Amino acid sequence: MKKIAYSVSVTLLLMTASCSGEKKTGQKGEQRPNVIVILADDLGFGDVSFYGSKTISTPNLDSLAAGGVCFTNAYATSATSTPSRYALMTGMYPWKNKDAKILPGDAPLIINPAQFTLPKMMQEAGYATGAIGKWHLGMGDGNVNWNDTIRPGAREIGFDYSCIIAATNDRVPTVYVENGGVVNLDPSDPISVDYDKNFPGEPTAIDNPEMLKMQWSHGHNNSIVNGIPRIGYMKGGKAARWIDEDMADYFVDKVKTFLQDNKDRPFFLYYGLHEPHVPRAPHSRFVGKTDMGPRGDAIVEADWCVGEVISELSKLGLLENTMIIFSSDNGPVLNDGYKDGAPERVGDHKPAGGLRGGKYSLFDGGTHVPLFVYWKGKIQPVRSDALVSQLDLLASIGDLVGAEYPDSLDSRPALPTFMGQDFTDRSELIIECQGKLGIRQGNYVMLPPYTGPKTNLTGNELGNLGEFGLFDLKKDPGQLNNIARQEVATLEKMKTTFFDITRGYYRAEVEETPLK
Repeated sequence: MKKIAYSVSVTLLLMTASCSGEKKTGQKGEQRPNVIVILADDLGFGDVSFYGSKTISTPNLDSLAAGGVCFTNAYATSATSTPSRYALMTGMYPWKNKDAKILPGDAPLIINPAQFTLPKMMQEAGYATGAIGKWHLGMGDGNVNWNDTIRPGAREIGFDYSCIIAATNDRVPTVYVENGGVVNLDPSDPISVDYDKNFPGEPTAIDNPEMLKMQWSHGHNNSIVNGIPRIGYMKGGKAARWIDEDMADYFVDKVKTFLQDNKDRPFFLYYGLHEPHVPRAPHSRFVGKTDMGPRGDAIVEADWCVGEVISELSKLGLLENTMIIFSSDNGPVLNDGYKDGAPERVGDHKPAGGLRGGKYSLFDGGTHVPLFVYWKGKIQPVRSDALVSQLDLLASIGDLVGAEYPDSLDSRPALPTFMGQDFTDRSELIIECQGKLGIRQGNYVMLPPYTGPKTNLTGNELGNLGEFGLFDLKKDPGQLNNIARQEVATLEKMKTTFFDITRGYYRAEVEETPLK
């Protein structure tokens, strides 16, 4: 195990806060900073107005970005949700776990309860830990009884408190799970879930289109809940089913309660926003706030959620002692299974901020995401071009709080970079999308010669070039010019690094593919 002391600058900051009369908490009388990680769902690099968008306004997100370290070269590990979240929670590359892929709503927990995790590390450092919002890491052992306490789950990987949804808001079961139990479950109306076949007599989008208030475009034509067709089949649990339009308010209230309950001790909170993932059903307060339809309105709703967290921290006197980290699990997508007008109404808005691809893509738009770190009065505002990854949050937060973590993790300590004290790049990062890997190193991205469809049903490019791709993102952020033939030495160097790191996890035949 590795134990890293606070960096000198962080130690001085904490000492200054203590001398000013602020309350000391945690071990050895030190003031321990609270840590909140807020992770949006399918929010693109161009969906935050602070990154330069003139077509959408996100004032609360902008306040964090403007007041802290705003990263222009920040990455998730993956272009889809489950593997990205797995990396954040475990500090391990998700492609090393064959189960770290997009999960159905009844999937078992893919993090072994014996595995080291970010919340376990924080517990061991004396922190109260909470997970609120989107989960999508599985729960149970593969045969979930939704009518009983569900184990293993968030508690077994280190969260003292949890109130989460099992997967995504377009998948059944459409219920909240608090501390392992379904909220408002009526024992006389038990829940059944199946991802293979429907239950007799239960309506579906195919058989009962007249019940729909939102139309599906692909893949979302199974059980209907609140007039919205879902992926998977569900029976029962009528009193427990969420109302989509109320989900933001519900989780914001849970966040506020967690903050209030733990204001007198150090805490770590993981807050998974469900916006702007489909189905986009923002509360009526936000409908029409943009010209982009439900997707744009859902982003405004997400911005409001963040503003409510900031306001509550300020009200409780916690803002000056709380590090807030905001990011997104992967890049953006417009048509992801519902006809909500997102492609038709996007107008001049560029969700990926001019980057190529998006969700489901090995191109930069799939994993290049918004990320900023805010700590009022402790972090000086700066725009950083340093190459960073969510993968390194575990080790960096560990250094912040003086915690122990294994040397064997893929997470690398980068606290000074996340604090804006230097601009050191991560040496390299393996990026992933649905089992396909690439590498970012310095200003370059290398993509192996994958074959297959150029786009998927969402319309996003996938990164299947059929030949090696090499792009200089500093000169060509839109990845329009493949320079593999012009910069052969750089390509060969990156191929060597890539195969050294991924050997044993990667399809060997690609390694031998020559540069044509």
